[in-house]
Amino acid sequence: MQKIESVIDKNAKIAVLAGGMSSEKDVSMRSGKGCFDALQRLGYKNAELVVVDTDIANKLKCGNYDYAFNALHGKFGEDGCIQGILEILKIPYTGCGVMASSICMNKEYTKRILSTNKDIPMAKSAFVRKGENLFEKTKDLTYPLFVKPVSEGSSFGMTKVDKKEDLQSAYETAIKYNDDVLIEEFIDGFFVTVGVLERDGKPFATEILEIRPKTEWYDFEAKYTSGMSDFICPANLSKEVTEHVKEVAVKAFETAGCRSVSRIDFMMMNDIPYLLEINTSPGMTAVSDLPAQAKAMDIDYDNLVQLILNSAGLNK
Repeated sequence: MQKIESVIDKNAKIAVLAGGMSSEKDVSMRSGKGCFDALQRLGYKNAELVVVDTDIANKLKCGNYDYAFNALHGKFGEDGCIQGILEILKIPYTGCGVMASSICMNKEYTKRILSTNKDIPMAKSAFVRKGENLFEKTKDLTYPLFVKPVSEGSSFGMTKVDKKEDLQSAYETAIKYNDDVLIEEFIDGFFVTVGVLERDGKPFATEILEIRPKTEWYDFEAKYTSGMSDFICPANLSKEVTEHVKEVAVKAFETAGCRSVSRIDFMMMNDIPYLLEINTSPGMTAVSDLPAQAKAMDIDYDNLVQLILNSAGLNK
């Protein structure tokens, strides 16, 4: 098992940010508790689990923290908001900076940025703003389709649509979460995900995790219920395809301006990795993808937390 040496003073006061005000609050609490426990085991006795609410700026200011470990997911925690507060308070933090967090939280703008790099394949899609004609915007897409809130995680508000008659209902489900909706052509393949971490400021891809959900697709139940998905790590890909997927993941990470840690999701079809999204604050629960990917590289949970902590401040 790899041992990641600390570059952070063990006496540093570290705020592990968890909870928040998004639909992913409960998942974030599980991630944060796991990271806090790991920091305690690693010897960071001044680490504190800080539950994020509307008073977070005051909590951080009064806490006199040296670093922040971001275990937040979703709105306000993964979209540049908490990152902006930390920048103002001059607290170095883990994860991506303000701009990359904001871009990657929005699936449509992620696709716009990544489309500048022709080496990153993506599904054909349409972006529907509130009040626009849903059927006019999607007339050139081929069914089945995936309908997604443009700025949600953990598969909240997502629906697979097989025929035009069901599109309106799926759209109405999505706009319960966001006013803007991304509609993509369904890639008839299998789901893989790749972590991208940084060591000494240089990004590298983790092993590729192939996920075979027992539900129709990789939804919230499949993601967060033990036994609801089969995990294959490393993924069942040829050596050449494996290296290509990792290269595309790192290119996406760099093109979007990510730092510290992210997780890149793909659908594989005919050995082509079609990028779905970039998660700038990946789950760190016991059943999350990133810890499983790291474990396949002989990096256990505690050393993964140490590696991420070491990157605090890279986003400056």
